[in-house]
Amino acid sequence: MIESLNGIYETVNYHDDFKMRIYWNEQYEDYPQHCHNAFEIIMPVENIYKVVIDEEMYNLNPQDIIIIPSNTLHQLYAPSTGYRIIMQFDRFMFGNLDDLNKELYMFYPCVTVTSSSMSNMRKELSSLILSMTTEYFSTLPFREPSIYSMLLRFFTILGRYYTYNDNKLSNIKCKKPIKYMEWLDDVCRYINGNCTENIKIDDVANVAGFSKSNFARLFKQSMDISWYDYLNNCRIMHAEKLLLETDLPIMQVAMKSGFGSIATFNRLFRTKKHCTPTEYKTLYLNNCDTG
Repeated sequence: MIESLNGIYETVNYHDDFKMRIYWNEQYEDYPQHCHNAFEIIMPVENIYKVVIDEEMYNLNPQDIIIIPSNTLHQLYAPSTGYRIIMQFDRFMFGNLDDLNKELYMFYPCVTVTSSSMSNMRKELSSLILSMTTEYFSTLPFREPSIYSMLLRFFTILGRYYTYNDNKLSNIKCKKPIKYMEWLDDVCRYINGNCTENIKIDDVANVAGFSKSNFARLFKQSMDISWYDYLNNCRIMHAEKLLLETDLPIMQVAMKSGFGSIATFNRLFRTKKHCTPTEYKTLYLNNCDTG
């Protein structure tokens, strides 16, 4: 199933500007530790399937679902029989939908939907995956917007569950209490929209309505990440888009993404993406030209 693998980096080759790939996978084949720039959704249809992330094994039964964020190292283990649906999609395909972009970021290291963790929504989500797969392999007109609308519905269901259900989404590291939702949404939206600027803690603390010390403590408690790391993650995501969609030199990409120096940009990019910005551009952009 992996069409292009360079070390641990898989290049997902989308076809005809349709930023999604769906595989009806029945190969008796294990896949070594790898990562890619696409979000991935896996759902066994017949027989189990095993996924390893951060040295933790996830045993998926039929109609269980795992959502793996982009650039997450994972391994896949297939049984000798059976089949499963594997979906990969470009996380930039939905543009500037703030709620969705924030939701996707919060999915690290993965989300599982099982009969024990989210039985009340498992049937609806698995049905959406089956419907998207049917559309993908059809010749019906408007199949792309049909699939996009179902994928948006898929993440809307998850996002609302995450927002209103005290049980939270399985495997998400974020511990955001519901009572902090309003100010935290305002802060995340502010950071997302201004990440390329010289944001200071005073700016975001004012948006939150807290002192600097209280804001830093509550953000870390709620998001399981410091506000500054969240800011840098947003900047890296912005830089990824510039690397893939423009021919700007690396220095300009760094500056336009809010980084004060090329050294800081290169260091943080390598830490978060396990490659340099130049390697990233080569692996994920130039290789697509041969897809």
